[in-house]
Amino acid sequence: MKTAKNRHQFFLPDALSQRLETLAGKPGASKTSIMSDALAAWMEREGAAEIDAKFGPRVERLARMQARTDEKIDLLVETLGMLIRHEMMMVAHQPAFSDETRTLGAARYESFTDLVGRRLAKRTALPVDKPLA
Repeated sequence: MKTAKNRHQFFLPDALSQRLETLAGKPGASKTSIMSDALAAWMEREGAAEIDAKFGPRVERLARMQARTDEKIDLLVETLGMLIRHEMMMVAHQPAFSDETRTLGAARYESFTDLVGRRLAKRTALPVDKPLA
C-alpha cells in the first residue's frame, strides 16, 4: 500500500532540535508540518536563485538599455525646451512678417509635418541631411 507521504530519518544538532521541539509544542503545530514547510521554502528559494542566475543578466541588460533610453529622452526634451525658449526670445521683438515670409514659413511647416507623418508611417529615421523646403 503506497501512501502520499514518505518516511525520512535524519539527525539535527541539539540546538536546532530544541527549537523544533519548541515550535512543535504550540497548538496546531507538528514537527512534520514545520519540517515540510521549511524544506519547501528552502527548495523554492533554490529555484528562485536558479531563475535569477538564468534571467538576471538579461534583465540587467534591459534595465541598462532602458536607463540609456531615458537619459537620451531627457536630453532631447531639455534640448527641445531650450530651442523653443531661444526661438521665442528671438522672435519676440521682430516686426510682423510679410506675406511672402508667411507663405514660405507655412510651406516649410507643411513640409516638416509631411516628413514626420511619412516617418511615423514607415517607422524610419528622419533624414538629417535633407532640407525641409
